[in-house]
Amino acid sequence: MQNQTRLRFPQAEALRLIPEAMARKYTAIPLEVTGNMLHVAMADPRDIFALEALATQSQMRIESEPASQQEIQEAIDFNYRSYDEIEKQILNISPNGETAGKQIKIDTSTDTPVAKVLRLVIDEAVKARASDIHIQPREDNIRVRYRIDGTLHDMFSLPLDTAAPLISRIKVLANMNIADHHRSQDGHFAVETNGRLIDIRVGTTSTVYGEMAALRLLDKSRASMTLQELGFLPESLEVYQNMLKVPYGMILVSGPTGAGKTTTLYASINCLDSIGKNIITVEDPVEYRFRNINQIQINPRAGITFSAELRAILRFDPDVILVGEIRDAETARIVVQAALTGHVVLSSIHANDAVGVMLRLIDLGVEPFLVSSALIGVVAQRMVRHVCPECAGPVSAPLIERVTYCREMGEERSEFLTGRGCKTCAQTGYLGRTGIFEILRLSDELRLMVLNGASLAQLRAQAIKDGMIPLMKDGMTKVKAGMTTPSEVLRKAYTTE
Repeated sequence: MQNQTRLRFPQAEALRLIPEAMARKYTAIPLEVTGNMLHVAMADPRDIFALEALATQSQMRIESEPASQQEIQEAIDFNYRSYDEIEKQILNISPNGETAGKQIKIDTSTDTPVAKVLRLVIDEAVKARASDIHIQPREDNIRVRYRIDGTLHDMFSLPLDTAAPLISRIKVLANMNIADHHRSQDGHFAVETNGRLIDIRVGTTSTVYGEMAALRLLDKSRASMTLQELGFLPESLEVYQNMLKVPYGMILVSGPTGAGKTTTLYASINCLDSIGKNIITVEDPVEYRFRNINQIQINPRAGITFSAELRAILRFDPDVILVGEIRDAETARIVVQAALTGHVVLSSIHANDAVGVMLRLIDLGVEPFLVSSALIGVVAQRMVRHVCPECAGPVSAPLIERVTYCREMGEERSEFLTGRGCKTCAQTGYLGRTGIFEILRLSDELRLMVLNGASLAQLRAQAIKDGMIPLMKDGMTKVKAGMTTPSEVLRKAYTTE
């Protein structure tokens, strides 16, 4: 822990001696200066060429010590910031959209100040583990916000006169119409930053102060997450893995926007045999691309809809079908028919909890006997933030949190591990996220109750009797393990039932 803390918080004087590009090139980070010696953590402390280059750059003797490559990369991402460089590039952009005395060319050049500003904004977002970048014009400036661990944070502001060239640059990269400033548009592009390939989905729309943009950052490394990495409790993971082994039927994942449904679906198909099985997906949009899996992008303007593509792909002999989302009655009926005719179907649907998914399908016009026959099981999920390990400590909890914890876990407790806020977690007390899950596998009793029109309360009571762990209890189990806080679980999983 002491070594990790030292990597996290090197001396500012040491950081100034070695530029970021050199630190990344040699996988080394300067830690501290003592006299005429610079202490450096390196992945390979015996690399003679790296040691000579660092000594020449710093004009100091180098004292190297070993550290893992991952630790050094994280430390570089955490400590080197580009805000000063962003301000420097902004000074080169004049108020009327000109740079260095000449008109900005709307092309894909990467050496203009506007292009460099956008690239630095994206680089900083990736370093901060952001999932989204919001560029929002206001009356007197541009507000730049990052969504980190599901929560938006104000990062910095830009001069208002940089809005037009910045949005134009984004539109060029995303193949959007740069002349249309009024209608909403969407597109995508990809960048490589710090050795990682990031796909970026872009949306723009007009506001009273000008156009704003939202950029969704899709890190391809997240597409390869396994089910074990998502946060399932061991007993819940075993139930879900057994559901995936059923030869045909339908498995649905529910939750609000941002609950991690797509990540769970991708992790599910990643654990299936993509060589021995024909896996076809129908998505809107295709967020990540996989080898040996056939992915179809929805395009309503071209007549490529979920229902139309589902009918078509049944003629291509699929074993597993992933449908991005069940949005309407027609799609629901086709998905159910596919599940009943020898296919494994994975999809997402909006419902408050796992039991509510069954009633949601019935509301969409699917007959109860088809629901009970086709459905293997349901996963309801939310994402909660991890307690920051650097500043975590026991904190006395409010009464509602203590009462809720006692009700779910059957034990009284007044203090819980909580992050107090530090540099590592940007003073939020949280670092990273994990899932909380409610996994329902349909038993014979539940199937019969669906056929007989049982109420939501009756179905839920039977599901818990059959062994389903409710969302709130799953969350409080993670509270007991010190992974998250009661307030975070209440914020994501509280219901009025």
